Formats: sequence, C-alpha cells, structure tokens
Amino acid sequence: MQKLVAYPLSIIYYLLFGSTLVIFHVIQWLSFNLFGYQAHKKSVDVLTFFLVVNTYVLGTRYKIRNIDKLPSGVPLIIASNHQSLYDITSMGWFMRKVHPKFISKIELGKGIPSISYNLRHGGSVLIDRKNPKQSLSAIRIMAEYIENNQRAAIIFPEGTRSKTGKPRSFAESGLKILCKYAPSAYMVPVTVNNSWKMTRWGSFPLGIGNKIELIIHDPIPVNAMPFPELFEKTEQTVIQAIN
Repeated sequence: MQKLVAYPLSIIYYLLFGSTLVIFHVIQWLSFNLFGYQAHKKSVDVLTFFLVVNTYVLGTRYKIRNIDKLPSGVPLIIASNHQSLYDITSMGWFMRKVHPKFISKIELGKGIPSISYNLRHGGSVLIDRKNPKQSLSAIRIMAEYIENNQRAAIIFPEGTRSKTGKPRSFAESGLKILCKYAPSAYMVPVTVNNSWKMTRWGSFPLGIGNKIELIIHDPIPVNAMPFPELFEKTEQTVIQAIN
C-alpha cells in the first residue's frame, strides 16, 4: 500500500525537483557572473532550502543533532557516511553557515541543471576515480582552499554510497591529503541515518514517510593526534552511530 501511494507523490516530487533545478540554474548563473561568490553562495543556500522542502511532499522529515558543534571561522573536514543524494542536499542546507564544498565524482560536473553549475563554480572539486593522480591533485586544491578561506570540505570516504544503510570501509587517501594540506582544520565526523530509505525501491517510486537524521559529532583538531589514530577515530565514530 505504501509503495502504491509513493507513485503519485514521486511524480509530484520530481516535477518540483526538476523545476527547482532549472529555475535556480538561471539564478546561479546571474548571481555568479554579475555579483560574484557571496551572491552565488546565497543563491545556492536558497536552492538547497527548496530541494529539502520539496521532499516534504514525500512525507520526509529531518532531525539534525548537535548543529551547534560546528566550529565557525576555521577550516573543517566533514567526513560522513554516504547513503543517497539526500545526504548532500540536507548537508548543503543545514550546514550552510560553514560554506560546505563537496568532493564529487567528475561525471556530476556536466548535464545536471544547477547541480553541475554549482560543483564547477561554487568551490567544490570534481575527481576522476579512474585517475588517482588527478583525484589527489584536486583534493589537495580543496584542502588549500578551505585552509585559506576557512570553509568546509565534505568528503564521503566510503567512495560509493550504501544502498542498504550498511557502511562500507573508509578509504584513507582523500582524508590524508585534506589533513596534510589543511593543517589548521578540524575533523568533523557526521553520521547520516535513513537517507538510503529514500531510494529503497530505486529512483522511482521514492520512499515516503522517512526521517533523515544527521548526527554531528565532536570536532577534532587534525593536528591533535597522528593521522592513523585520527582516521580510525573518525571512522569508528561515524559507523557506531549508524542505525
């Protein structure tokens, strides 16, 4: 019965989702080209707000724990498990005060209204998973960017999203580069719960009546301990809070 109800709601959602992306693609272009970074950042904040609000059609609710733990005025490395696209939109909106930037796969840099434009022009970086040299170089650029501008890099060390909520092992290389070239940063472990349920039946219909939870854990100065210890602590903190 729930899946049957999900069909018409998903159609309405996708109409809203698509319209939002097309409208804000134009708004982003104008903001960036006429007024620069700050105006573009505000347009992206409003975009992510509507992308979150659109999911209310599906009965989606959000719970954000410990948002006050996010330090301000310092570079942040936000390391999170990855369950679906809805991790990204929810982090973009609820963590907007720290100027979140994403380390994303290169395929998303073209062809998607609003999303591709923001990834190319908003301070995020695109990595080619088939080219380790390019990937590590792009991550280094991101690290230097957040170090110099006191912003936040969001990385999903699992690499590929979990379609069942069960976490995958974290990869070290990306986090290691970020820590090396952003030495004044804080590592912020974040756990995402229930986002995978949005796509439990695939991309259509979408799951309905879900409660997406973001848990922000205690920040750790990256220079407070050796990297292997920091890496293990971050991974375990994220994983242990997954439902």
